[in-house]
Amino acid sequence: MTTHWADFQYEIYLNGMTGAVPRLPTDLTRLEELTEQRLAPGAVGYVAGAAGNGSTARANRAALDRLRIVPRMLRDVHARDLSVDVLGRTLPAPLALAPVGVLSIMHPDAEPAAARAAAARGIPYILSSASSTPLEQVAEAMGDAERWFQLYWAKDREVTKSFLARAKAAGYTALFVTLDTPILAWRPRDLDQAYLPFLHGVGTANYFTDPAFQAGLAKPVHEDLNAAVLHFVGMFADPSKSWPDLAFLREHWDGPIVLKGILHPDDARRAAAAGMDGVVVSNHGGRQVAGSIGAADALPGVVEAAGDRLAVLFDSGVRTGDDMVKALALGARTVLVGRPYAYGLGLDGQAGVDHVIRCLLAEFDLTLALSGHASPATLTADDLVRDSG
Repeated sequence: MTTHWADFQYEIYLNGMTGAVPRLPTDLTRLEELTEQRLAPGAVGYVAGAAGNGSTARANRAALDRLRIVPRMLRDVHARDLSVDVLGRTLPAPLALAPVGVLSIMHPDAEPAAARAAAARGIPYILSSASSTPLEQVAEAMGDAERWFQLYWAKDREVTKSFLARAKAAGYTALFVTLDTPILAWRPRDLDQAYLPFLHGVGTANYFTDPAFQAGLAKPVHEDLNAAVLHFVGMFADPSKSWPDLAFLREHWDGPIVLKGILHPDDARRAAAAGMDGVVVSNHGGRQVAGSIGAADALPGVVEAAGDRLAVLFDSGVRTGDDMVKALALGARTVLVGRPYAYGLGLDGQAGVDHVIRCLLAEFDLTLALSGHASPATLTADDLVRDSG
């Protein structure tokens, strides 16, 4: 059955007949400001903040805003099919929820709330290694719904092996390996608040519940939290990793492996040569390298380099349905959205995440149709022009 996500707008209008209006703005670019007003500055800064002076986060938006859609007329767009095939799965729409860690700082229902919202709409949820809820509990909240696991690649090989085994046992079908965070970047908003949730044992749930991690502790976590935190800090980052190390992941994970944080065409070629299944064109939402290339500016080169060998996904800066159209026209197969759903969670829990998913896909559906397309498959770079202004 074809889902017309655009019907959400009529649902809103019909509810308006009884005087009801949406609890959150339908312009998702307004969510950040609302979150700033309502939530604690440390938590908001951690999610909204970026590396350095924010230049890369701004570059992500500028790269998407420079692209303009050229609508085409008198094409039959009555029956639309937004489904896409990616990583061996058919998704109802080209959207997944990006991995965002420590969601308990935004809302007490944390990752399970976001995961349930994604599951209810058939949208894959990518769980962060740095979640504030153990991966098994998040899987339980999702039932049989599509879920992927994001790995922060620890120094400790046994912990990494344990994470992969746990994720596989809990029904996560694809592995997303974040490569752009071997160390934490200079993030002034966090530094000015001296705010790093991990040091308080927040965002460490997968580690603290892991038998291989626990084996490295002299005392159980609950008896010496500081020692557990220090053990975590000592293994979380590993700047020594290099391309040959990917063989270790392939040895211990038999599903699709996607490398997240790819911006250079040569790195996409190396990913393909290493037997990877996909890449995410991403600069971590501008959180890692200040002065970096905007993700949408990097996308065409990576798509060309990947050819048919890799699935190319896109992340960083996506806020609207037209952003999704642009990314797909440039060759991405699926788009990941991060901060907006974290804001939705912070403002209204699971219902807030559901609101973000529905708004984003309604706007995408409408923009696609009004541009002359009944399916994402017909989008190409010819449907865009670059604004020289």
